[in-house]
Amino acid sequence: MKKLLPTSTAGSLPKPSWLAQPEKLWSPWKLEGDQLIEGKQDALRVSLQEQSVAGIDIVSDGEQSRQHFVTTFIEHLEGVDFEKRETVKIRDRYDASVPTVVGPVVRKKPVFVEDAKFLRQQTDQPIKWALPGPMTMIDTLYDNHYKSREKLAWEFAKILNQEALELEAAGVDIIQFDEPAFNVFFDEVNEWGIATLERAIEGLKCETAVHICYGYGIQANTDWKKTLGSEWRQYEEAFPKLQKSSIDIISLECHNSHVPMDLLKLIRGKKVMVGAIDVANHQIETPEEVADTLRKALQFVDADKLYPCTNCGMAPLPRSVARGKLNALTAGAAIVRNELLK
Repeated sequence: MKKLLPTSTAGSLPKPSWLAQPEKLWSPWKLEGDQLIEGKQDALRVSLQEQSVAGIDIVSDGEQSRQHFVTTFIEHLEGVDFEKRETVKIRDRYDASVPTVVGPVVRKKPVFVEDAKFLRQQTDQPIKWALPGPMTMIDTLYDNHYKSREKLAWEFAKILNQEALELEAAGVDIIQFDEPAFNVFFDEVNEWGIATLERAIEGLKCETAVHICYGYGIQANTDWKKTLGSEWRQYEEAFPKLQKSSIDIISLECHNSHVPMDLLKLIRGKKVMVGAIDVANHQIETPEEVADTLRKALQFVDADKLYPCTNCGMAPLPRSVARGKLNALTAGAAIVRNELLK
């Protein structure tokens, strides 16, 4: 029998201090060459162990093989110059120095497929692998070649599809596309954002997910959130079209956010990864707080379609905090699972 309310994480877990500087995004690797490959595999094992001990049902690599959730994928492609950097405004929020697209973007070799095979060898549990979504990829680059956000997004969608098909063949059960940009560029989302995402999942038989959040707990994001008022209704813009899309699971941020739960009605019928853990603070939730978020979501999501999850990745958090939050997630899900099975 399939487990009710299977738990998972939205993405990253903190990296061990011997691999990269902890509590920092974009932290450079401390190892290189073969040592780096081995170090990432060791970190993946540790991350998997943390998830197993906490009782997480759908496990991941904790993104130990990604330095950053977007650029690590882009680094492996041709047509992007990392030496040639420009400053752009990311997600309309903060300036960042980013690489430049200088020619046609091409994926000459798999990016994460070996890592995914390694993860598959380590566990019998369902595994989830995260890739950046097309719209979020173009938002993290300066385009000096296509001169069109839409054109570049379609190119990336093709490349992501190649990678996704190989990840599926490597034994990945759920492929998740991270699209925080869906909460910002509403016209583009509906004009071509969801369509490019559909292109990225073309031909896949495994389950697919899209993760749309309000970002890591970094200052630029917390400052932005303060400007959003008492109700965050951004999801309202993308949900109706996502509900009609062929994406299986929608992963979103709920705990400690001002997202009105009734917006979940707009994706009725889809599986929903409900973020019941806040990743923007060091406060460890109580199991009861987690349970409370899940109960609210259950008013609008069928129990067999609800997947308790974290709001976003936990890379910037101390490891002890991330561990505590994982434990809270599984304990809170267990409370509600028992209530449902009574």
